Amino acid sequence: MTETLLFPFQFPFMQNAFLVCLLVAVPTALLSCLLVLKGWALMGDAISHAILPGVVLAYIAGVPLLVGAFGAGMACALVTGFLAGNSRVKQDTVMGVVFAGMFGLGLLLYTSIETDVHLDHILFGNMLGVGPEDLLVSGAISAGVTGALLLTWKDLLLHAFDPAQARASGLRVGLLHYGLLTALALTIVATLTATGLILAVGLLIAPGAIAFLTVRRFGPMLIVAVAVCLAAMLAGTYASFFLDSAPAPTIILILSGIFVLAFLARLRRNRRAALSAAAPPR
Repeated sequence: MTETLLFPFQFPFMQNAFLVCLLVAVPTALLSCLLVLKGWALMGDAISHAILPGVVLAYIAGVPLLVGAFGAGMACALVTGFLAGNSRVKQDTVMGVVFAGMFGLGLLLYTSIETDVHLDHILFGNMLGVGPEDLLVSGAISAGVTGALLLTWKDLLLHAFDPAQARASGLRVGLLHYGLLTALALTIVATLTATGLILAVGLLIAPGAIAFLTVRRFGPMLIVAVAVCLAAMLAGTYASFFLDSAPAPTIILILSGIFVLAFLARLRRNRRAALSAAAPPR
């Protein structure tokens, strides 16, 4: 029995998959909390889709794909911010237009070139094909993003709730805004190999949403989000070995299941609180 349970850990490709889970779980979970509180869930979706043309152009130019991915992600974030700030169109509408346009451009570029690179790996990731170079890049980005978020989370929290108060307090609001966008783009690049472009958005929303339903203070919210994301990624990767399924979709399904359970638990607590408040005093 023990040999069967430990069987996946005997393979190097599974060891690398578990390791990349440990590397990307922390920054994605921390960012998800800020994105949920700030109402930027669609921003992660927009940037993850917008990365595709950058990846294709990087392949054509013969430069590392991660360079093109980061450039396209930052371009999407900057264009979205400029259009939202200089037009009457709401930000969520702008994000929808920008990410759909850039994703369409990426598909057009991809179909116009001859390449042996599989689009499925770009879109959905290839966690079981993670190599030492991928681990190095993901580890470096994750360490940098995690350190920056831990050092500035109080300022980012104030900026998320009340940008006017943050500006009045002397905080560099512009730096915080574009710094958060940069961290978001870098984190998506770090998860590119593991989960791909489409499923990366799940890691950037679900952990924060689950933690938001579970706790009421931001500090514990960060801890819960990291714990949930880490547990889901490790459990999904482990289960995929025995289910003969792809790790990334399995991870997202587990996160979705945890979110449903957290929602039902919150609903039950709210009903209990309502009944207690409505009960006549004895």
